[in-house]
Amino acid sequence: MQFSENWLRTLVDPKMTSDELAHLLTMSGLEVEEVEPVAPPFNNVVVGHVRETAKHPNADRLNVCQVDVGTGTLLNIVCGAPNVRPGLKVACAMAGAVLPPGADGKPFEIKVGQLRGVESQGMLCSAKELKLSEEGSGLIELPDDAPIGQNLRDYFALNDLKFTIKLTPNKADCLSVLGVAREVSALTGSPLTQPAFRTVPVTLDEKLPVKVSAPDLCGRFAGRVIRGLNAKAATPEWMKQRIERSGMRSVSALVDISNYVMLELGRPSHVFDMDKIHGSLDVRWGKAGETLKLLNGNTITVDDWVGVIADDKELESLAGIMGGDATAVSLETTAIYLEAAFWWPQAIQGRARKYNFSTDAAHRFERGVDYATIPEHLERLTSLIVEICGTPNTKVGAIDDQIVNLPQPKAVQMRTARAQKVIGVPLTDEVIADIFKRLALPFTLENGPNGAVFSVTAPSYRFDIEIEEDLIEEVARVYGFENIPAVAPVAPNTMKLAPENTRSIFAVRHQLADLGYQEVVNMSFVESQWELDFAGNDNPIKLQNPIASQMSVMRSNLIGGLIANVRYNLNRKASRVRVFEVGAIFKRDAQVADGPLTVAGYDQPQRVASLAYGPVADEQWGMDTRNVDFFDVKADLEHLFAPKQLRFTKAAHPALHPGRSANVELDGKVIGFIGELHPRWLQKYDLPNAPVVFEVDAIALQQRDVPKYSEISKFPGATRDLALVVKHSVPAQALLDAFNSALQVNPNGKLVQAIVLFDEYRGKGLEADEKSLAFRFSLQDTQNTLQDDVVDAVMAAVTAAAVEKHAAKPRA
Repeated sequence: MQFSENWLRTLVDPKMTSDELAHLLTMSGLEVEEVEPVAPPFNNVVVGHVRETAKHPNADRLNVCQVDVGTGTLLNIVCGAPNVRPGLKVACAMAGAVLPPGADGKPFEIKVGQLRGVESQGMLCSAKELKLSEEGSGLIELPDDAPIGQNLRDYFALNDLKFTIKLTPNKADCLSVLGVAREVSALTGSPLTQPAFRTVPVTLDEKLPVKVSAPDLCGRFAGRVIRGLNAKAATPEWMKQRIERSGMRSVSALVDISNYVMLELGRPSHVFDMDKIHGSLDVRWGKAGETLKLLNGNTITVDDWVGVIADDKELESLAGIMGGDATAVSLETTAIYLEAAFWWPQAIQGRARKYNFSTDAAHRFERGVDYATIPEHLERLTSLIVEICGTPNTKVGAIDDQIVNLPQPKAVQMRTARAQKVIGVPLTDEVIADIFKRLALPFTLENGPNGAVFSVTAPSYRFDIEIEEDLIEEVARVYGFENIPAVAPVAPNTMKLAPENTRSIFAVRHQLADLGYQEVVNMSFVESQWELDFAGNDNPIKLQNPIASQMSVMRSNLIGGLIANVRYNLNRKASRVRVFEVGAIFKRDAQVADGPLTVAGYDQPQRVASLAYGPVADEQWGMDTRNVDFFDVKADLEHLFAPKQLRFTKAAHPALHPGRSANVELDGKVIGFIGELHPRWLQKYDLPNAPVVFEVDAIALQQRDVPKYSEISKFPGATRDLALVVKHSVPAQALLDAFNSALQVNPNGKLVQAIVLFDEYRGKGLEADEKSLAFRFSLQDTQNTLQDDVVDAVMAAVTAAAVEKHAAKPRA
C-alpha cells in the first residue's frame, strides 16, 4: 500500500514528524517499508510566464525569451525547447538555482552566462531536468491559472513524502488512505476527518435490470445509470497527483475517478459503457468453455469456479477481479453504468492467480471489503464523476441496491484476565474500553465469575476479528508494543542431566560426519510416487493444503529425499556422494493421543538414514578404485552402534534389492533396514550405479551401555578356527546364533570373547549347493591359563550345535 503523506494529513494530522509517524505505524503492525520524497531536491525554481520570444541571432534552434517571474523585471533567457511560445506558463530556474544531479552525479547550478553571444539569466525546465518524470522532449506546460512567481515545489506540493507500508493479510481495512487514517487517529487521538462529498440528485428514471444468481458469490450488488457525460474531460491535477503518488498512472477521467475512490475509501468499483451492454446483467458463476477478453488484452476461459458478470449476449466482467474489454469505457463514452458490489472473499481468493495475474480490486476483495457503505461510496463516485465529467445534459439515475446475502457478524468475547496474561501487562478494564472506543469497535462489558468479559461486534470493514486473540492483538497494538516491558522468562533454575546411558543426537551427527557423510535437511513433504516406490505405501498421509503439487504427502521413510540428493549431485558432476539425514517420519497409529509433542492418530518417530554412492574412497594411488558395496555401509552402521552388537536378518523391502537387503535388529527388536537400491529404481531414477542405504530408529541409536570396569587378564588367550560346510540357504547369522545359544548353556561359554567370520568358500571339493564358512574363535580366561581340554570341549559344543541345527559338516 502506497500513499502520499499530504493526502493522509488531510484526513488526520497528528502533531508529529514524518519519521515519528512512520515509526508509529510500524510499531502498530503497519510496517513502513519505505519513505521517499516525491521529487528530488532542487530550489529557486518558480512559475514563469513567457511574454515574448525572438529568434536567436546566432543560432537557428534557439529562442531568446522574455520571462516574467513576478519580480517586476523580465528575465532574458535563451531556450531551445520546441514548445516554447509567448503566453506559456513554464517552470523557470532563476540564477542561483540548484537542480537535481545529472549523469555525472553532481548537482547542476544555474548561473548567468552567455549562450552564443546572448546573455541568459536562467533556464526554462523540462520535467526530465527536474527529475519529475522521464518526459524530456519539451518544457513543462503549466495551466494558465498557475500563479506567476510561485515556488514550483509549493505549486506541485513537491515537499511531500510517499509512504509504502507492508500489510499483513488480516489488515485489509488499511488498504486505503481512510483506513490508515483511522489507525493513526486511534493511535494518536487526533480527530479523523471523513472525506466530504455531496449527494447528487436523481434526474433519471432509468435502471439497468440486474439479477444476482449466485448469492454465495455476490452478497450485495448496487449500481446506477449516468448519461450525458464528457469522458474527454481532463483529470484534475490534484487527483492525478494523488493517484500517481500512490503508485498508479493516470488513464482517463472515468478510470482515474474509480481508482481514486478505491485508494481513498478502499472501494473497488467498475464503470461499464452503458451503450455496450446487451439487455440485462446476470451475476453468476461461470460455465465451462465460456471465454472473456479482459481489459489487459488477455482472453481467458472460465469455468464454474470463477464468478462472472454477463449480459444477454456475452460475458462482460470477471467478478471482483477485472472488467471485460467489450464494455470498457473510452473517450467517446457518454453513458455509463456505475457498479459497486460486495464479493465474498472466499469466492475471489485464488481466482486471479489462476490466470497468472493480480489486480488491486482482487487484492482487496479476497481479503474483505466493507459491505455496509456501498451506497455512500457510490454517491462519492457519482459526485466526482458529475463534477469532473458532467455536462448540462448529464442525467443521474437512482441507485439500484440489491442486498442478497451479507455476513452476519457475531460478537467476539475477550477476557480481561486472558489479555493481561498474553500481553504481560496488568491492563485495566478502563484502558481496554478506551482502546476499543478509539478503534471504533462496539462492545459491551460484563463481569463473569472469572473477571470482566468484553463482547465486541466487529464493524463491517473489519474481517479480521474472529477470535479472542484477534482482540488481544488490537489491544496490544494500540497500547503500544514499546510500552510492554521486557521481562526475562521465569523458569525453574535446575540443571537437568541426561541419563548416562543416552547420548545426544548431535553426537550421532558428529559420528556420521567423522565417517565421511555430510548432513542434509530435506522437506517432510514428498511426492506421493516416492511413497509408493520406496515404501510401498499406496495410502500415504495427504496434506490438505500442500505448498506444491509434488510435495503433497508426508514421508514414511527418508529414502526418497536422499535419492533426490544423489541425483542433484550427479547432475552437477559429483561422482562420489555420502549423505545422511536425521528427521521424523509419519505413520498412522490410532493408539497415539494428543500431547505437547504428539498429534492424535499419527506416530512421528525420529529416524537416522544414510546413503553412500560411488567409489568407496576418493581416487588415490594407494588402493584400487571400486564402488561402495553393502558391506562397506554395514561396517559404518556397526561402527555407529559399537560396542552393541547388531544382528542382520534377510528381509524384503520395496526400495531395496531383494537379495542384498536386511533388517537391522538390536536386542531382538527390528530397529531399521539396510540394503542396496532396487535395480528397477536405478533405471527409473536414472542412477548409473546402485547406492547403499540404511535407516534406523534414532532412539535406539542414542542408547549406549554405561562404561564399566573389566579386569584385564594376566593369562594368554587362544584362538581356534572352525570351518563348516552348509547349504547355500543357511546364512552365516544362523550359525552365529547357534554358536551363541550353545555358549550360553555351556559352563565355559564365557571364555569365548569373540567370534569372527573370516572366510567363505564355494567351488572345487564341495557340492554345487554347498558353501564353506570359516569362523575364528578368540578365547581367554581371567583366572587361569587356558587348558587344551577346556578349549576343545567348548569347540566341540559349538560344532555339535551347528551340526544339530543346520546339518553342518566340519571341513577338514
